[in-house]
Amino acid sequence: MSNKLRVGVVFGGRSGEHEVSLRSAASIFREIDRNRFDPVPIGITPAGQWILVDDAKLEQTLAKGFAAGAGRPVHFPGNIDTKGFLLEERPGCFSPLPLDVVFPVLHGTYGEDGTVQGLFEVLAVPYVGAGVLGSAVGMDKGIMKEVFHDSDIPTPDFVIVKRRDWERSPEAVSLTLMKRFAFPMFIKPANLGSSVGVTKVKSAADLRPAMDEAAKYDRRVIVEEGIAGREFECAVIGNDDPVAPVVGEIIPSNEFYDYYAKYLDGLSEGIIPADLPEAVAQEIRSLAVRAFLATDCAGLARVDFFVRSGDNKVFVNEINTLPGFTSISMYPQMIVASGVSYSQLVTDLIELALERHADRQRSLTRWDGK
Repeated sequence: MSNKLRVGVVFGGRSGEHEVSLRSAASIFREIDRNRFDPVPIGITPAGQWILVDDAKLEQTLAKGFAAGAGRPVHFPGNIDTKGFLLEERPGCFSPLPLDVVFPVLHGTYGEDGTVQGLFEVLAVPYVGAGVLGSAVGMDKGIMKEVFHDSDIPTPDFVIVKRRDWERSPEAVSLTLMKRFAFPMFIKPANLGSSVGVTKVKSAADLRPAMDEAAKYDRRVIVEEGIAGREFECAVIGNDDPVAPVVGEIIPSNEFYDYYAKYLDGLSEGIIPADLPEAVAQEIRSLAVRAFLATDCAGLARVDFFVRSGDNKVFVNEINTLPGFTSISMYPQMIVASGVSYSQLVTDLIELALERHADRQRSLTRWDGK
């Protein structure tokens, strides 16, 4: 019997970041230590079907997407004894698909918002990354900003507008926003990733279409003051004693780091380590750890920052609990720059997942009568 841990690498999903997830998973399969781990490829199609991808079709699936016949359906068991999933051998016939730990590489909606984390909790399977609460807070920019504010973590001024209120009184909401914020301001959906639906609003004429665009994607819209300055990112790794070893700078190809600049034009640049005064870099690292702890994250996170021109004041923009994980993504690059290989990073995150799960299992879920 093999002593290797069976690691379910879950990728794909129903979010707009499906293709990014495939690229992240490809890097993990390429670099995972196969002397210690037996990776199990579990894909989620854009339609939401879970499948065990055939080894012979894995490379093609990760490169080109899911095709018919890529694997066999995976189902959720009715109890936790399976310690994993059920594999459909043929219609109506199932066999156990046990897993020691899950590495979800699911960016965005239904992947880093706490929903799939809740599933793994119900199944009592250890998993990499933040739990239900940390994932949900990290995905919801409005709640995240409230947590930062209450934790005295500097973040750009913001307000939250409900879609219902915007649709009922767009003129009144517009006036309120223009009284509160100078131009430019940023308008974005509260719950969405990859800068989808985000607009930099430079004038009153831009405000209504920007609000309408953001309201397509969520029932709550966040409006933020614009910060003139540079954009930075900081990798955090750990559980209760996290560290933030390296700061990187993003030089976006567009006016801000939008979806095109992140994924489509290939012209944005990441500088690691960032060229910053040490005092500013240290403040960023310290705030990254504080943001990680304040939002109850675990395992890994990437914290994004603005440093204002003129006075170098640091603002936390947001925390990303399942950042891009390709070999050229900023998060793994920052960890690698600290002297840890990509393969070792994967190992460290799996070990942190097992540590966090063991700690969770210590907690009682019902009164023991004492």
